[in-house]
Amino acid sequence: MDQDGLKARLPGSIAQRVQSARMKDGVATLVVGADGLDAAGRQGLEAAIKDVIGGIEGVSEVRVAMMADRAPGAEPAGSPAPEAAKKPIIIAVGSGKGGVGKSTLTGNLAVALMRAGRKVGVVDADIYGPSQPTILATKGERPQAEGDKLVPVASPLGIPMLSMGHLVEPGKAIAWRGPMAGNALGQLIDARWGDVEVLLVDLPPGTGDVQLTMLQRYKPAGAVIVSTPQDLALIDAQRAANLFESGKVPIIGLVENMAGYTCPHCGETSDPFGRGGVEAAAEATGIPFMGRIPLALEIRQQADAGTPTAAGEGPQADAFATIAARLSDWLDGRAD
Repeated sequence: MDQDGLKARLPGSIAQRVQSARMKDGVATLVVGADGLDAAGRQGLEAAIKDVIGGIEGVSEVRVAMMADRAPGAEPAGSPAPEAAKKPIIIAVGSGKGGVGKSTLTGNLAVALMRAGRKVGVVDADIYGPSQPTILATKGERPQAEGDKLVPVASPLGIPMLSMGHLVEPGKAIAWRGPMAGNALGQLIDARWGDVEVLLVDLPPGTGDVQLTMLQRYKPAGAVIVSTPQDLALIDAQRAANLFESGKVPIIGLVENMAGYTCPHCGETSDPFGRGGVEAAAEATGIPFMGRIPLALEIRQQADAGTPTAAGEGPQADAFATIAARLSDWLDGRAD
């Protein structure tokens, strides 16, 4: 069932708030404008949508993402804008090594920021292993070009984004040397981001050519560093932090990922990667600690399915919202 079919099932007063809707593998995902509603109103609206859509044959699950400060029918962030448009604030999300969940954090952080009312975009700067088209459900999309600039692809959740995954054939290996990777990064960042306020840049792991190009040509306003709790990951995370600090880019904070696994059968929580190591490192270095994300099967499954955890409700979505709130506080403090 397509977007129009899902909206047609809803009462008119609710349907006019629906910004996008889609169904895949029995999961219906709706993005709904919540402007003008208090907490009780949001809960009531979500319950009404789930009651109606959940009753449709073939729907096994309903996910509702509430978006603040965006009028129904408004143009998505990232629409073409005049050259004089204000450039977005660039926030780099980095890690010292791969496999620590940096891309999953970036995608969910973007969703959580949008739910908080921020106009946010995403650049997937991992030239050799782009993940954001999967996480934000834009695989197979191709950006348009206006003049010499790309126009970002709008994700189903309304987040504009660009990735090398949009520009090359799926599964094709990219064998580029440093200058080519740097030029590709330039195409993604120097796009027509419209009214995007904050641009999250999902960097590749390590401290290589892409990171150096970012520092030299696009100097981010700040950086978020992601690490798992064990010592080996923390050593590499410190290298990433040192690179940003050497480029005079403030470290906004450290995020501890994969911190604690709760068994779905017995309910017992264990710590296969340890716990608290990132927070301890933050305290030792004086870098703010932004929060921790649990090691949860649902987070991985939802990222693979293109339905980020932060778009839903519950303790895992709350963990991403906490980190987004701390980033928002930093942005507000910077503006002040």
